Order: sequence, then C-alpha cells, then structure tokens
Amino acid sequence: MPVLKRLSDWLNLIVTALCAALLVNMLGISFSGAIYQAVTGDALAWTYSLARQFLPWVALLSITVAFKNGEHVAMAMIVNALPSRIRVAIEWMIVTFIGLFALLLTIAGLQFTLESSQLVMISDKIQISQSWVAASVPTTGVILLVHLLTGRALVEGPKELSETTEGMAPEVDHFTPERGA
Repeated sequence: MPVLKRLSDWLNLIVTALCAALLVNMLGISFSGAIYQAVTGDALAWTYSLARQFLPWVALLSITVAFKNGEHVAMAMIVNALPSRIRVAIEWMIVTFIGLFALLLTIAGLQFTLESSQLVMISDKIQISQSWVAASVPTTGVILLVHLLTGRALVEGPKELSETTEGMAPEVDHFTPERGA
C-alpha cells in the first residue's frame, strides 16, 4: 500500500503544479490581451477564447486536489458526530460513491473524448480540437481512481477542525483498530 500512497501523492503534486501552470497561462493570456487593447485600442478577441480553453482542465483537476486533501463532500462535522461504527460505514459508502463517480467520469469521458471531433475556432489561424478540452473529464476520473486506491483515509478529512467549524460538532477521532469501536 505505501507504493500506491506514494503514487497518489506524486500524482497530486503534479496535478497541483499543472493547475498552477494553467492558471498562470490563463492569466498571462488574458493580461496580454488587456495590455494590447490598452496600448493599441484594438481588441485581440482570441486571447479570451484561448484562455477559456484551460478552464475545464483547471476546474476538473482541482477536484482531485481537493479530494486528496480531504476537502470534499464527506461533511466531516456531521460524520464526526456519529458513533464510530456508523461513521466507518458512511465513510465506506462515500468512498464507494466517489469511486463509481470516478469510474463514470473515466468511461463516459473517454467515449466523449474519442467522439469529440469538432474544432474550436480561437481565431482564423488558431484552432483547437474539442477533444483536448474533453480529455479533462476522463483524466479527472483516472486521477480520482488512483487517489481512491489509497483507501478510506481520504474521506476522513483533515485531522484538525478549522477555526470556522470549531465548536460546531464534537471532535471525535475516527475508528482505529487499536481503539476499537
């Protein structure tokens, strides 16, 4: 299992860097379009269209980073307030549902990507295949599946409650075999 965890951690690091790079590119493209318009008075319409092509990648890949960091739909406050046996069952249900969602993203997304043959017209000289944007869907599914291979620990969320949730629900440790139920 340590190999899977290292793979998941490594993949998360790469995805985080990729999201940051895509955001920097989006901002750079948009900023250059704004500067061009400020200097010349004419707009480069393609800059905003090009920057928008990165948005699905950033949005979908960010889901995997948030999931890996325990910032997802587990609703830790509610789950932490439950008895440990029920909490463990709910955590496994969450892993199962997220796994099914990731599998659906992978299978349906791959089919969608392979069938995407349209070109997105950025300008009269710049065209991008829609399959490039569509590929963000199965890529997200595969990354979620890799993270899920590390187990139920992902749904346990952060070990400490944040300042905004402190005091809203009792702080209860998750079920561990050495503590019992």
